[in-house]
Amino acid sequence: MARLCCVAGRINDEDVAAVRERARIEDVVSSHVTLRGAGSGTLKGLCPFHEEKTPSFQVTPARGLYYCFGCGEGGDVITFVQRIDNLSFAEAVELLADRVGIQLRYDDAGPRVEPGARMRVLEANQAAMEFFQELLLSPEALPARQQLAGRGFDRDVAERFGVGYAPRGGRLLRTHLRAKGFSDEEMVRAGLVRESGYDFFQGRLLWPIKDAGRLVLGFGGRRLFDDDRMPAKYINTPETLVYKKSHVLYGLDLARTAIGKKSQAVVVEGYTDVMACHVAGVDTAVASCGTAFGADHAKLLQRLMGDHEAFGGEVIFTFDGDAAGQAAALKVFKEDRFFIGQTYVAVEPSGLDPCDLREQQGDAALRELIGTRRPLYRFVLANTISKFDLDRADGRVAALREAAPLVGSIRDDAVASGYARELAGMVGLDPDEVRAEVARVRRGGRRRDADPVEPADGGLPLRTLPDPRDRALAVERGTLKLMLQAPEVFGGDGAAAWDGVTADDFTHPAYRAVFVALSTAERAGNWSEAVRRAAADEVLDQLIVALGVEAVLREPSSGYAREYAARLRLLAVMRQIAELKSRLQRTNPVEDTTRYNRLFSELLELEERRRDLYQESSSLTE
Repeated sequence: MARLCCVAGRINDEDVAAVRERARIEDVVSSHVTLRGAGSGTLKGLCPFHEEKTPSFQVTPARGLYYCFGCGEGGDVITFVQRIDNLSFAEAVELLADRVGIQLRYDDAGPRVEPGARMRVLEANQAAMEFFQELLLSPEALPARQQLAGRGFDRDVAERFGVGYAPRGGRLLRTHLRAKGFSDEEMVRAGLVRESGYDFFQGRLLWPIKDAGRLVLGFGGRRLFDDDRMPAKYINTPETLVYKKSHVLYGLDLARTAIGKKSQAVVVEGYTDVMACHVAGVDTAVASCGTAFGADHAKLLQRLMGDHEAFGGEVIFTFDGDAAGQAAALKVFKEDRFFIGQTYVAVEPSGLDPCDLREQQGDAALRELIGTRRPLYRFVLANTISKFDLDRADGRVAALREAAPLVGSIRDDAVASGYARELAGMVGLDPDEVRAEVARVRRGGRRRDADPVEPADGGLPLRTLPDPRDRALAVERGTLKLMLQAPEVFGGDGAAAWDGVTADDFTHPAYRAVFVALSTAERAGNWSEAVRRAAADEVLDQLIVALGVEAVLREPSSGYAREYAARLRLLAVMRQIAELKSRLQRTNPVEDTTRYNRLFSELLELEERRRDLYQESSSLTE
């Protein structure tokens, strides 16, 4: 099996394993987190993924894993680089390979990029940013400074956001980077220079676009001169090894900490809007770069806000109140399934964007705009039904028919029911009539997407992870911890493998899925990685990492494993007994003697098995 790489085919698995082994997790994490010894070969520090005062972030070098007991983030050295630098799996492997000096092999035919290419692109971008920043103070850049001043931004603000100026000379950046040791090929690969040899950005006001780790991925440039041969008002760096517009958000480097701390993200439409928000005190503002806000952007914000059961955070979009703004809001509503938090919209009635609003009415007005946000669904529903005459019976019915598909598209039944109740009040119809129309739409297959897959037994969806403090699931969790950390202590093979434990012994679908993964994984090489690969699920990946680093209360041994397996199987038998007793109570022994006797015989067998398993597990005190 080989890993997919977006640029150079599929990375050979042996090379991935070599990178994971040679890139010591404690060395990589230490560049972002101050680690201190915590006993038992573990290291602790403050989590880089959420705000905390007491260290709950743990690194276990012997297993090559990290895990935060506060926010649930966890994984290996590759996962850490993915999370901290907002990279794909292949990009993280390539970055680490460059760092430890491993030349990767790619199994698929495709364009080849030499080791270190990605790092050179990042270094070229950094050098270009410094060059552009210096030139912002030059006489030639007066129109750029006037543009900033006209939007209410002084020199200090420009420096805070790294704003710069691309000169009109045509090849000045190329000459500068050559002197710094960069080749023409590296400059083209970074999107800084065209194949023709001319600078990509010329005569433009520039904003550096950085990732969460403050690495410069690319630039956005605004037109300043009428004779600019590029007609677009704004242009962005073309797609490169590091710049992929659907995966980046401008301002993320400045907003990341605040987003995690406040569980809030404000999404605006432009570079100056981001600047205006931050200057006004709205420090969670970001913007997409040269493309519409999409699924990958949403996933990025999800990671930063975290996944809290009680409060999933909120995403606030700023839209104009005109038809274009309403259309944009409807598009976001249709993609709202990507968000874990509640989605809101902040609309300025006069149509001013955040930057204009701050310039004309001050910082307080911009903060007030964000503070008076309204739920996105209410905004969308109100705009949908506003097209109809609700004073007429046929108008109310038409409005309902137009809005019902929007409500019917909501996957959460409880939320959809609440929306239907509000819609009934908006259109002036009986709530039962509205619910009936929503139900009809759902039955007609007009929903935007399929329901999430539920377990066959009707349990919780796999996206719902178990509470590690749930005592009712303690034996299931303890058994899996032992299986992941010391698989060699379990005996048996074939149907009796894992001391007779089966998937049916687990009640929580996530625990059951982990057991299925470890049952199919090969016991060779890195066991934890093999199980994670077999699971092939991002949510389960976090659970597997957590189970792999949580402490077990006794030294693993074959006897300890047998006791755990017996206790788990005992609980499963007790559930079967309870179900069988219920069936016996519903069976008339006179009218259905045969069935009653059969069920009674099964009950006796289960009771005997229960006694045996109780004896096997009697010394287990967890």
